[in-house]
Amino acid sequence: MKTTALITGAASGIGKEFSRIHASKGGNIVAVDMNAEGLKSLKSELEKEHGIEVYIIVKNLTQLSAPKEIYDEVKNQGIEVNYLINNAGFGGVGAFHERDWDIDLAMIQVNVLALTALTRQFLPDFIARDSGKILNVSSTVSLIPGPFQAVYFATKAFVTSFNRSIHGELSDTNVSSTAVLPGATKTAFGDHSGMNKTAIYKKPASAAEVALQGYNAMEKGEVEVIAGLNFNQRLELKLVPFLSAKSLINRIKKESAVN
Repeated sequence: MKTTALITGAASGIGKEFSRIHASKGGNIVAVDMNAEGLKSLKSELEKEHGIEVYIIVKNLTQLSAPKEIYDEVKNQGIEVNYLINNAGFGGVGAFHERDWDIDLAMIQVNVLALTALTRQFLPDFIARDSGKILNVSSTVSLIPGPFQAVYFATKAFVTSFNRSIHGELSDTNVSSTAVLPGATKTAFGDHSGMNKTAIYKKPASAAEVALQGYNAMEKGEVEVIAGLNFNQRLELKLVPFLSAKSLINRIKKESAVN
């Protein structure tokens, strides 16, 4: 059966790779992004290469009304969404008290509120049908403190915690919620946020690799998957629980400094 995936942040980076993967499997896509030209390019590429349908929704997820508007438009078009991929998000570097509050507030809106609201909009339909899959894009930074990226790290900590809880609530259904926790990934995200100038962003993984690991975990209904880390990075992550809070904070503080 042909499935339809709604993917936020679909015009570039990991979201674009999710779109390519789903299209390669013969699935239709509802592509959501604020980049209208990027969406048109994606639609042209995927419909030509895979013979599937891409429905475009140009929407700015910093707007509180956006999730409900997206849901209403999908319903009005008679589109049944089978997969919800909450990929859209952005970050930023700098001391919390010095950063532009409006930018951090927008970050919370996109990374936390929009993701949560979209899940709340579509999940009742999934449960009523007793089928559907949710994929939430979190980050490995959700597992550690984030000096100089306090709001970004905190938003991703919310996503990981939220996903684990929702996954538990759905355990007796045929609906699943999965989180993908990438490490540093080579996309425009790093350039826009300034994170590409930090030590944390050394040896980034490819967006295609991260997307494939996340998509496969979603299809299996796993709770979460850590994606795109090499052996040394995975080893460092495993050591986190054994470090004191102070030593971990100091270590991350050094790695988060802009070079």
